[in-house]
Amino acid sequence: MKYQFSRLLLPILFLSFSAIAQTYPNKPIKIIIPFPPGETSDILVRLLGPRISDKLGQPVVVDNHAGASGIIGMDLIAKAAPDGYTIGVGQGGNLVTLPHTKLNLPYDAQKDFSPITISGINYLGVVTTPKAPFKTLPQMITWAKEHPGELTVGSNGEGGLPHLTFEYLAQAAKFQFTHVPYKGASQIIPDLIGGQIMVGIGGVTSQISQVNAGSLSMLAITYPSRTNVNLDFPTVSETLPGWSSTGWFGFIGPAKMNPQIVSKLNEAINYAMKDPAIQERLTQVGLIAVTESPQYAVDLIKKDYAKFGKLVSDIHFKPQ
Repeated sequence: MKYQFSRLLLPILFLSFSAIAQTYPNKPIKIIIPFPPGETSDILVRLLGPRISDKLGQPVVVDNHAGASGIIGMDLIAKAAPDGYTIGVGQGGNLVTLPHTKLNLPYDAQKDFSPITISGINYLGVVTTPKAPFKTLPQMITWAKEHPGELTVGSNGEGGLPHLTFEYLAQAAKFQFTHVPYKGASQIIPDLIGGQIMVGIGGVTSQISQVNAGSLSMLAITYPSRTNVNLDFPTVSETLPGWSSTGWFGFIGPAKMNPQIVSKLNEAINYAMKDPAIQERLTQVGLIAVTESPQYAVDLIKKDYAKFGKLVSDIHFKPQ
């Protein structure tokens, strides 16, 4: 009798889920950004928001929840109702590196989220203060080797993607440094300009205005090649052939979201990403536009999760 009841119930549930998806959305959609205003993910969402709203016919509300390398915001996304009205920004740091470097994360990166789409491939910038005793990446490496542990490097948090990327660089070039974690990349800039730290690593978006103004110098970017005439900076690979490290930004929701709602959100976000004006703006701030399926996001997250797990093991990083 139970079996027969279940068979009768399944079509009803399917129709119910389908009806919900058909009427979605009928109220504003909140997008949680786990970082402060002004950082790459914040700029990305604020650029896309109006176009996503045009496609879905509902307002998009941006909600910044910074702190703990993105953990606070990610936990809010994971605990939200899986109805498609609260989604968020996911990126390499909080989905594929922190799970290997942080103890007692309040969320499970592999189980607590519904990947929606990957929207941008990003690379990091390694910047320095004019007060530093070096002007180029080769000079920085030489100085760091001559002064073991004295090179101070700021990132947006212990065990985050920028931190691990610099660990990867130091491992390849065989030098030591002292890591200085901050709550957000934008907070690194004043200390860099003031000379409290010597080097910063983070999204080019948070660095470019100060680099253009001459307050900071770009030592190198982590993309495999120079990107365009607007951001024609040296690459790490010009000093260390074959070296590169990139990240990504995308959209996620809580686990167990209706696949039809995930598909609607994917289509709306990709629609926004295809706007030529948005693509040009993203290129200017160091993002390479991507418009892919939810499955692409699932596969990329799994692949990078394994990759950074190996890196953490190789450098003997102890989860904290």
